[in-house]
Amino acid sequence: MPVQTDQTFSKLRRFNLIMGFLHLIQGVFMWVVSNDTTYPVFTNFLSFNTSTFSLSPVADLFYELPLGPSVAIFLLLSAIAHFYLSTIGYTSYVENLQQGKNPIRFYEYALSSSLMIVLIGMLAGVWDLGAIILMFGLNAMMNLFGLLMESLNQGRAKPDWSPFTFGSIAGIIPWLVIFIYFFGSIASGGEAKPPAFVYAIIPTLFVFFNTFAVNMYLQYKKVGPWKNYLYGERAFVILSLVAKTVLAWMIFAGTLAPV
Repeated sequence: MPVQTDQTFSKLRRFNLIMGFLHLIQGVFMWVVSNDTTYPVFTNFLSFNTSTFSLSPVADLFYELPLGPSVAIFLLLSAIAHFYLSTIGYTSYVENLQQGKNPIRFYEYALSSSLMIVLIGMLAGVWDLGAIILMFGLNAMMNLFGLLMESLNQGRAKPDWSPFTFGSIAGIIPWLVIFIYFFGSIASGGEAKPPAFVYAIIPTLFVFFNTFAVNMYLQYKKVGPWKNYLYGERAFVILSLVAKTVLAWMIFAGTLAPV
């Protein structure tokens, strides 16, 4: 990693502070201004049918998830992470960056992007509690594999790509579920189709989610400006802001804007 000056890290500190406020402002706006739209979460358990003497699943409403606060939360989680890195966590942030890693990034992504994938899934009709938990967990594991990728490859001339590979496998599974529900609802015909704005959200966010993996790949392949770890760090921060902003405002325009 090229030698970095105090001024370089100082600029990155200011950059994180600005990003924190951009996430905070949007998060507060989504929480305060959004309408009271909710999405149902169901549990499905087997029940014995005495008439047919067979087991069949019975769906029960578990919870009505408020969409506005849920959108706000993934923005606010990013705000908290950026404020931490630019204030009390700044010293450890610089030390980690000098070693080519940023654990806080992946801890935050494990929460915020996992909530994002759950909300995208719910927009496509994934309303089963078990499926939601699995989608959240697999996406969180994908990000923890990213953390392992950075930790495992400290000082290695040739990267070990196994965490990247396993993380990619974990990360693609929630998207497979989303596409199955999305295309299934379209193919079924009738009125039970996703809202129009969901047709834009799913492919757009699918591309954004994959650009994070591309950014890490370029970092470890040391392609062009990615030879400097801090270039990739800035790219992660910008990608995070853009992805969260796009999802938040697409959902707001599609279903959360006050009538």
